[in-house]
Amino acid sequence: MEGRKMPGSLRRLIGMITLVTFVVVYCFVAMVIGDMTMSGRHWGIQLIFFAIVGLIWTIPAGFIIKWMYKNPQR
Repeated sequence: MEGRKMPGSLRRLIGMITLVTFVVVYCFVAMVIGDMTMSGRHWGIQLIFFAIVGLIWTIPAGFIIKWMYKNPQR
């Protein structure tokens, strides 16, 4: 008995909605954490923090995109 396969267009729609939601929530969380922890710190420390936080989101986003374009096994 084979399981039902998700069409590629549905997979991409779900992935797109998930990705946009994730990025928006991640941005707000990163801004709040940055504001709470980086307030009053040297501008260089703030730059490093926001540069790292600004790049970390690409790791989970890459997994979501990889899932979106994964070919269903036949």
